[in-house]
Amino acid sequence: MSTYAIGDIHGGLKALLQVLNKLEVTEEDTLIFMGDYVDGWSESAQVVAFLMNLSEKINCIFIKGNHDVWCQNWLKDAKDVHPSWFMHGGKETMESYQSFSSDEKKQHLTFFENLPLYYIDNENRLFVHAGFTSLHGVEKEYFQELFYYDRSLWEMLLAMDQNIEKGSLFYPKRIQHYKEIYIGHTPTTNYNEPLPMNVANVWNVDTGAAFKGKISALNIDTKTVVQSDALPSLYPSEKGRNR
Repeated sequence: MSTYAIGDIHGGLKALLQVLNKLEVTEEDTLIFMGDYVDGWSESAQVVAFLMNLSEKINCIFIKGNHDVWCQNWLKDAKDVHPSWFMHGGKETMESYQSFSSDEKKQHLTFFENLPLYYIDNENRLFVHAGFTSLHGVEKEYFQELFYYDRSLWEMLLAMDQNIEKGSLFYPKRIQHYKEIYIGHTPTTNYNEPLPMNVANVWNVDTGAAFKGKISALNIDTKTVVQSDALPSLYPSEKGRNR
């Protein structure tokens, strides 16, 4: 019985399948997906369809990411195309939906609308796509869009002593409410790190699948990591979000 935090997918269904095959998950396992299922590689709609089907067989928790919000808005109203979205994977996502029926798109819209902004397990481990700013924890966050946009939590930790210990006067107040925090959103490959990164009690599992990195699955108990191949090698005729 294992629980895995799975980083940003960005339309890379081939990579996701590689990871799940390596994990050999069973009905007793739990998969916590950190958001950003779409935008980047050519199989965004197919990723969502696969995840919806997977959740009928395996215990899955799906967190909402910022790219998922953009796709949700477009599925609800085709005229609602965020300017940034089209340039950052939205074009590829819209193209991936060309073969999907109206009913299928409505089902996907419902999927996106029902995604939670964060999840806290029974061991007080927090899972959120990007971060939060409230010193009192996620329940007190005033601007909910920060759950899928905020980078300040991660950037603050990187700027601090990475060996800072809980209980220290310098230990950030907003992370002390949780045993551990798992995030995505900011690729670790931005820091030349191909694996999930850990600072204090925060784990970043976005390993750059939207660009030249891989999809990662982190066992949250053992901290072992399983990864796909690099996405460009799986989609050699595509650019993903590499521009």
